[in-house]
Amino acid sequence: MKRDYYEVLGVSKQASVEEIKRAYRKLALKYHPDRNPGDKEAEERFKEAAEAYEVLRDPEKRQLYDLYGHQGVSSGTGFQGFSSADDIFSAFNDLFEDFFGFSTRHSRRGRGFGPEPGSDLRYDLSITFMEAAKGTEKEIEIQRLEECKACSGTGASSSSKVITCPTCGGRGHVVRTQGFFQVSSTCPNCSGQGSIITEPCKICNGKGRTLQNRKVKIKIPAGVDTGARLRLKNEGEAGIRGGQRGDLFIVIHVEPHEFFKRKGNDIYLEVEISAIQACLGDTIEVPTLEGQEQIKIPAGTQPGALFKLKGKGFPDLRGFRPGDQIIKINLIIPKDLTKRQRELLEEFLEIEKEKKKDGFFKKIFKKVEFH
Repeated sequence: MKRDYYEVLGVSKQASVEEIKRAYRKLALKYHPDRNPGDKEAEERFKEAAEAYEVLRDPEKRQLYDLYGHQGVSSGTGFQGFSSADDIFSAFNDLFEDFFGFSTRHSRRGRGFGPEPGSDLRYDLSITFMEAAKGTEKEIEIQRLEECKACSGTGASSSSKVITCPTCGGRGHVVRTQGFFQVSSTCPNCSGQGSIITEPCKICNGKGRTLQNRKVKIKIPAGVDTGARLRLKNEGEAGIRGGQRGDLFIVIHVEPHEFFKRKGNDIYLEVEISAIQACLGDTIEVPTLEGQEQIKIPAGTQPGALFKLKGKGFPDLRGFRPGDQIIKINLIIPKDLTKRQRELLEEFLEIEKEKKKDGFFKKIFKKVEFH
């Protein structure tokens, strides 16, 4: 079972990119295979740290990991871990750039040369308790980066204003010789793009994308709870140079109800009855998610007694049996009594005293032996 990436690097979930880089640098140097020849455990630690760093240094991968854990950065989300030594050392490459000022990458194009996916977006949505119980539809408005219509995402005022980078010849990287090695680094002239815009688009200022408002309809299933996340594919920001659009994540916040409390799929309700109702028993009406329903209160019901209405709680998101409604009985003690009520209660009290007295002395006489 994979360890938590934050635990692997020894950083908190709030750690900055620089803190993550420092933690990884320390582990990478400690467990590097050149320093630990033949040590399988060190090799595994090196791979583990490199994989954690590869995810946590990337804002999009880190967001997916924070939302869904290891599953969020599995093959279904575009990150498949390390399948070769080249994948592992691509993460270690950052250290070479920090220490020596050049890259060990041997890709034919620089970083960012081809299409880049758009960023995922997050929207926090508040809904009522009853909307969570019944399900609902909402329309929200978000701001997101869209492909610039004026330049079709190229960032140039026209296609003739984009030229091949003269420094790298369109490769996006330049090659340097360091002793016996040839290493490549991102082209400083075009930043790895392979081309240069001589006249940027006036609408997007050469960025290829513009910020726009968009309305999105969301269908919220019955049974959601606070913290639930809904994923709307391809509703995030537009990609760069034809890259895939990101996703939109809706984080649900359920407002508390005036009377109902929720625990899992069960709901709890406290109901007040009089002491007389508790003594004699009664039939009362209680609110449920479906409307009013009658329950029978047996004679002699004690304060704090619980009654269950099966299947009257929240529906289950996975299609299992819905929760129950639990009703707790509280007693109301009257404060303002009429003269007649007081007389009846005093008479009742006297009878209770006699009953207790008779019961008490009978027990005493049974237990005490006279000699």
